[in-house]
Amino acid sequence: MKDALLLADDRNRGRNEIVVQAGILAAASIIVRIIGLLYQSPLTAIIGDEGNGYYSLAYNIYTIVLLISSYSIPSAISKLMSAKIAVGEYRNAQRIFRVCLGYCLAAGLLGAALLYFGAGFLVGPNSVPVLRVFAPTIFCFGILGSLRGYFQAHSSMLQTSLSQILEQIFNAAMSLFFAWLLMRSVRGQGTTAEAVYGAMGSALGTGSGVLAALIFMAAVYFLNRKRIRSMVGGDTTAGTDSYRSIAREVIRVVTPFILSSFVLNLTTSLNQTIYTKILMNARGFEEASVTMHYGIFSRKATVITNIPISIATATSAAVIPHISSAYATGDRAETKRRCCQAVWLTALIALPCTAGLIFLAEPVTMILFPQRSSLKEASLLLALLAVTVFFYSISTITTAILQSTEHMNLPLVNAGAALAVQTAVLVLLLRKTDLGNYALVAASIVYSVMIYAANEYFLRKYLGRGVSPGRKYLGPVLASLAMGIGSAAVYRIIRFVFSMAGFGTETDPIHTQYFANLIAFIPAFIAAVLIYASLLFALKSVTESDLLAMPKGKVLVRFAKKLRWIK
Repeated sequence: MKDALLLADDRNRGRNEIVVQAGILAAASIIVRIIGLLYQSPLTAIIGDEGNGYYSLAYNIYTIVLLISSYSIPSAISKLMSAKIAVGEYRNAQRIFRVCLGYCLAAGLLGAALLYFGAGFLVGPNSVPVLRVFAPTIFCFGILGSLRGYFQAHSSMLQTSLSQILEQIFNAAMSLFFAWLLMRSVRGQGTTAEAVYGAMGSALGTGSGVLAALIFMAAVYFLNRKRIRSMVGGDTTAGTDSYRSIAREVIRVVTPFILSSFVLNLTTSLNQTIYTKILMNARGFEEASVTMHYGIFSRKATVITNIPISIATATSAAVIPHISSAYATGDRAETKRRCCQAVWLTALIALPCTAGLIFLAEPVTMILFPQRSSLKEASLLLALLAVTVFFYSISTITTAILQSTEHMNLPLVNAGAALAVQTAVLVLLLRKTDLGNYALVAASIVYSVMIYAANEYFLRKYLGRGVSPGRKYLGPVLASLAMGIGSAAVYRIIRFVFSMAGFGTETDPIHTQYFANLIAFIPAFIAAVLIYASLLFALKSVTESDLLAMPKGKVLVRFAKKLRWIK
């Protein structure tokens, strides 16, 4: 394991390294999301939908400040350093890291102060103490992001992946522990007081996870110190950039990254504010009711859809250094090849996830959030919101591609235009209809589709036709539809058999319904995987060479041949 954490020689990386590194980050992202989902259900059972709502309100503001201060630093460092590493300028790459680290220390300190002292202006009274608990996490995350970006710039994703898994493990364990402990300290003081303290405990768990990951990444950097010195000392390129010029370049690159990420994610906090203000002030609903329903949307339906989208986010982190290095060396053919490869890989995953969440929304929701009172609402929200999975996933990758090819301002323009339209849609629906949180779904769909379409347009305009592999979409689309229908049929048949036997009916206790649902879901999920994979090969959307380019490609080829998917 120690050797695996050491940096490799950047010159020995193969043509398919982008898929391998994306696979490492994607696998880590899946593990992280699974851990996150596993603890969400017991956490919700502890703090309730009201506590979830207070946590969401504070977390969304925390996310905005994090985006402004340091969230985009890993991508910015990765882009800047990888361009220098591609031409052998290791000394300048190291200087870039130092400048970015200094930036994160200053920005993180300011962000933490804003959250702590400005909490009363940013959120409602019940969410103020929750937001203040988040304040130290802002400072720690900036340093953590710098270290992650450093290793990503060297196209080494294992360190980041392990730190993300460690972060989520500590987050899950500490969130449950602190939520229980703090709620116990105010037991008997009312449900709202318990919900607030439970949300504070969950926020404290988030900070614990970031701190654990930071300690790990600092130890990994220390482990690599000799190799880093060797690379810097072996730099034979002429000239060393001044810190002043590097600082200007960092600001030039970081600013579009920050603004793009800010606008792309501003929709969550903006929609939250619009939703709560209109329903509470204009429509007269009580804060507890509005917060509870928003919690169902944000902490249940949205959390589930974020799982496949996170895979695209992981792929984009792997895309940036590879595409930036190819673009920096002037190899436009290789740049385009890597862009196509990244988009195709993302679509291959996003399409079946979209179909699966549409057709199996209720069983998935019941497995993860088995609260009977909100099950129907959460599952319907999920089925509708699933449409955004494909559009968000592809737009995440295309945003990374545009930023990696010196078109850093375009994602900002696209996101700004989409934000304006979706905001108008949301305000209109909340004021003129009784859709409630379904209006949030409609706004999310409009937003994701607009960003997807705008990014696609500019990719074709500036990088040429064939950048987005549209011809390869048809097979995965057909396979995904067949998969969704087939897996839903398997699930319904099994549940029908159970109901005929009097097992898992609506009159049974919730735990009996839960296990009936789980037992029916497992074969439905297996059927979904088999249907999708077999149809991909039957439609020739995936070939043997595609499998070989993926992590553990030879193993995948042997498995496919045993099932006679390929000859």
